[in-house]
Amino acid sequence: MPQISQRAEGMPSSPIRKLAPLADAAKKRGTKVYHLNIGQPDLPSPQVALDALKHIDRKVLEYSPSQGFQSYREALVGYYAKYNINLSPDDMIITTGGSEALLFGFLTCLNPGDEIIIPEPSYANYKAFALTAGLTIRPIATTIDNGFALPPIEKFEEIINERTRAILVCNPNNPTGYLYTREEMYKLRDIVKKHNLFLFADEVYREFAYTDEPYTSAMHLEGIEDNVILVDSVSKRYSECGIRIGALITKNAEIRKGVMKYCQARLSPPLIGQLIAEESLRAGEEYQQAVYDEYIERRNCLIEGLNRIPGVFSPMPNGAFYTIAKLPVKNAEDFCAWCLSDFEYQGETVMMAPAAGFYTTPGAGVDEVRIAYVLKKADLERALVVLEKAIEAYNKTH
Repeated sequence: MPQISQRAEGMPSSPIRKLAPLADAAKKRGTKVYHLNIGQPDLPSPQVALDALKHIDRKVLEYSPSQGFQSYREALVGYYAKYNINLSPDDMIITTGGSEALLFGFLTCLNPGDEIIIPEPSYANYKAFALTAGLTIRPIATTIDNGFALPPIEKFEEIINERTRAILVCNPNNPTGYLYTREEMYKLRDIVKKHNLFLFADEVYREFAYTDEPYTSAMHLEGIEDNVILVDSVSKRYSECGIRIGALITKNAEIRKGVMKYCQARLSPPLIGQLIAEESLRAGEEYQQAVYDEYIERRNCLIEGLNRIPGVFSPMPNGAFYTIAKLPVKNAEDFCAWCLSDFEYQGETVMMAPAAGFYTTPGAGVDEVRIAYVLKKADLERALVVLEKAIEAYNKTH
């Protein structure tokens, strides 16, 4: 039998989905599973988007332009203007989700063997994209003790070398929920400018920033306009993960020219998804405010509940809809698996994502989990009860 590639062998499994078979087995046994493991919002998509889906009257479902529909990109200009991000339609390339945007950005800007600095813990699929592009991730540690704030810039300087070509940040952050301050973003600007690096900025959780301070985008950073590659997606802001519409945005024409070659090779972004995404821009402030308010309530419920459980600690996240929680267990992955395979409380259990999978450094985050507060408040409250019972039972037998 032929051997598969070393690249495939080395591709990491998703910490978000790797325990799915155990969850499926638990459900078959009749156990209710509270899914805290994945960032799949349960809030409805905008009605205008659902109506657009129902009323598509095209006779042919054709290819769209490789860079995405002109009308959608023109409409996005107005969306970004609300955040003081001034763009033209030509600055944007529509992609198959934010994932494709990031992968095509890596393939365009970086060579095999180049190094990219990423604060950890970080979104687990960054590792997969970096491996696909032949890159080496140089992690820079953040800690739960200070809420996962950006490390001092001196820490970046310590690991920058002749192979360093880029920095990647997710703001607001997945998996920690940390929101970078204006001061932190400008410190990143200075080091990017000093070393002439690319700055990849994953900003798919832009709507979910829970402070009174104005949101600071990488596109706001003066003096590095040609260094910035913005990655975006409609998945979270409109609860539209399944339509797979993202965007790569940059003022750098050479980057766009390179990315377009990959876009042409994959032909076009999803037709139906673009039609829905364009209509979603008409949802208005009322929709977004209701979603925002709901996540604030869920966040407060979850974090306060977690910190009431003996031995559990979670900082208060200021963005996105995730938190990293430290548990009083030696190995969180073993605990998460046990919750699905060997535990139930009154016919219920919880599914979480072991946080070690969000770290590049071996041994980091072994007693932590990522929790997504994408369930309604009543379900979160019940999941907290089940989690506390699970910790008690696990530590009695382990």
